[in-house]
Amino acid sequence: MVDLLDQGTQYGNLFSYKYYLRPLAHRLYGNSPKTKIKHQQNIQKLLQNLFLNGTSTTWDMAKTRFHNDVSAIRTKEKEYRRLLVGRTDRGKHSAGVLDIGLVVKDGKSYKKGSPSDQYRLSLHGILYCLDVLNLNYKDIDKMVSKYANVLPKIFGKWEYLKSVLKDVDVYKLKILSKGLLLDNPNLSTYQGVPLYELMSFLNIKYRRYFESILEKDLAEQISYWFYTYLLYQRKLSKTDNKKDTVHLGVQKLQRIFDRDKELKDWYVEFFKEAETYYQNRTNVIKNSGIF
Repeated sequence: MVDLLDQGTQYGNLFSYKYYLRPLAHRLYGNSPKTKIKHQQNIQKLLQNLFLNGTSTTWDMAKTRFHNDVSAIRTKEKEYRRLLVGRTDRGKHSAGVLDIGLVVKDGKSYKKGSPSDQYRLSLHGILYCLDVLNLNYKDIDKMVSKYANVLPKIFGKWEYLKSVLKDVDVYKLKILSKGLLLDNPNLSTYQGVPLYELMSFLNIKYRRYFESILEKDLAEQISYWFYTYLLYQRKLSKTDNKKDTVHLGVQKLQRIFDRDKELKDWYVEFFKEAETYYQNRTNVIKNSGIF
């Protein structure tokens, strides 16, 4: 994974995505694949290209559109480069998707002799695509195969997760991509299941990284969110059997962790860290001397 300084951009934590980058990207690049604005259409096509094909040079990206038409490839390559890095006209710079943080540089390609920059989606870029583009499960599966090393605890476990969970649970990142169930103060679940506490601690753990975060740390934050979100349950209806459904989320996590010790040990560490945090905060209240 390329260091942040080598990626040609920077980005923040999930709060930064929800409150800064997502609204900005919606304004600049659209909040729907049905946009009528040509520039937004071009940006969305570029992002979808990287979503489906993974790390690519501008030449690689253009070649997926025109194959062996060299003249058309060169024209499209110039367009992609401008959309990626922006342009300066009369001393005024127009930002590209690289500046915004939806795309990152990912090393060099030497296929054409001289070195060429390679690009791929950032984790925020993946979330934006899941949020805005009209993607089906097949598209998401293809993306996962290209980005498994970027989000290893989810994408690197994809086939295993699909064998254990239902599709409605595996593709939950679409919920996060819309900024939902991240910091909702009304987030509630059944008694004895610490969804609210774990989500709150997750935000506390990464709160200092609003402006800048390493990609590996953002991947960890997203992964903690993904597995913690499995605890979420819809509210019981009058016809539901509370005894059978109250701990369904816990059962999902147990099924995953029972067959993957690596994931279990990783999540247990986070769980214990949260437990220690709340114990310490409780002691602060007890020892405050207020009453």
